[in-house]
Amino acid sequence: MAFTRATGKHRAPSRLTRRGAKAVGIATLATTGVIGSLASPALAADTEAPAADTGLSQITAIEGDLADRIDAQADAQRHQAAVAAKAKAKAEADAKKKAEAKAKKAKAAAKAKEARESEARAARSAERARLGTFQLPVAGSYVSTGYKSSGSLWSSGSHSGIDFHAASGSSVVAVGAGTVVEAGWGGAYGNNIVLRMTDGTYTQYGHLSSIAVSVGQSVGQGQRIGLSGATGNATGPHLHFEARTTPSYGSDMDPVAYLRAHGVTV
Repeated sequence: MAFTRATGKHRAPSRLTRRGAKAVGIATLATTGVIGSLASPALAADTEAPAADTGLSQITAIEGDLADRIDAQADAQRHQAAVAAKAKAKAEADAKKKAEAKAKKAKAAAKAKEARESEARAARSAERARLGTFQLPVAGSYVSTGYKSSGSLWSSGSHSGIDFHAASGSSVVAVGAGTVVEAGWGGAYGNNIVLRMTDGTYTQYGHLSSIAVSVGQSVGQGQRIGLSGATGNATGPHLHFEARTTPSYGSDMDPVAYLRAHGVTV
């Protein structure tokens, strides 16, 4: 019995069709990056096309160019990283240098401030010492009449101060720093001066022949304020000196103890 070949989709492809399919497959492999080692010699022969036409040379060239680009990109990245690291190191070094300079400047400023404060303290201490230092109202003199001496010479019946021996015209100085609160005629005291001292106490100088200061004037320790004499109720030239708690008569205290409390040998 004779058999006939079925027609339609079961018909075997022709040789030409197979060749075309193979060529398409090779091209697809080339496009997707499959290396040419997967193609067999028989397949290459069936294509009936030169090896150069398969695109393998182009793949090799592309791969080489891609590798070069990757290497170049890697080199660029390494260079950028090196530049960034160098810049960071420089920034850190500069910041450290600035911090050290700032700390050094601050230390110098603190040292200078401490020196100024020390000088100021020393100056204040010296000023306090100067203001607190007293001296005799008449240089080289001595007490000729003591405090609370009794007699008819004084209206109250006793001496409210002490008398320093002084020839007429002897220089009379402030025993310490103070301010003039009275300068002029004082009745029985004659020409007299009253000073308010820096510690709040008062000193009085009486029987002066002349006055060299005025009310409101500041005077320093040892500054001449007048000349001794015998004005007012006096039997002869001398200096009447009082220490008081107020500027007024009747608030007197022991002048010798007062002077000694301020470091004066009487």
